[in-house]
Amino acid sequence: MPVHTYRELKPTPEAEAIFRRWLAHLNEEFTRHQSVDRRSEIVRDELVQLYLARPAGGRKQATLTSELGSNVLFESFDPRNATLEPEYYGDVDVEKYAIRKPLIYFWQMFDRSPVGLNHWLGFRFRCMLGRHIFRHLGKGAKIFHNVEFTYGYNLTIEDNCTIHKNVMLDDRGEIILHEGTSVSDYANIYSHSHNINQQADVINKVTELGPRARVTYHATVLAGANVGENAMLGAMGVATRPVPAGTVSVGIPAHVQREKDPTA
Repeated sequence: MPVHTYRELKPTPEAEAIFRRWLAHLNEEFTRHQSVDRRSEIVRDELVQLYLARPAGGRKQATLTSELGSNVLFESFDPRNATLEPEYYGDVDVEKYAIRKPLIYFWQMFDRSPVGLNHWLGFRFRCMLGRHIFRHLGKGAKIFHNVEFTYGYNLTIEDNCTIHKNVMLDDRGEIILHEGTSVSDYANIYSHSHNINQQADVINKVTELGPRARVTYHATVLAGANVGENAMLGAMGVATRPVPAGTVSVGIPAHVQREKDPTA
């Protein structure tokens, strides 16, 4: 069977120059500014431009009922005025999350913006932000749109990993994607579970995938159910226990169906 590799695509030279300048500027700003307030201001001003195509100005007349909707929109571009689900969790490290929250909000709002489906820009934008958010992000990572994660600071993504659209990476405990691992569309990777009698009793575990593991479409890996080196979890499968290296597991709960060819 033929091997189909990714094609190399590029925007026009003029657009590429603008995109690279923007990314370099943002990276410099987030490297230089570590405070929640300054990062939030940067994100707010950039989102106003992405959504409204104009520089962020001052507040409008908040007393005019005819402009209330506009004021709601403007205030919602500021990460300080938005609450995200992980902030409610009792095991969140408040300080670690606070400094990352503006960038996580930027990530989510970029994906929902008019430019969110620009893959060339999106891959580079998410990797730029990821290096400020994650515990580690390696080289050659490719992250598609609408990928979500919980805290970010418990997430490691090693070199040459691919994470496709609408993936959930629940790093409440810790998730490690080892080199060359691929996670397909709509897959869910968890690192926490709940006591069956007391929902507030949360159990965090480290969940590791790879190296070169594949979690395919709509599959789920439960907390601590590691997927071994060069192993594969089939579509719709639910891994409740570790998937051995070099095997293909399928089903609910997932079980080993076959071994992969080590020479392929």
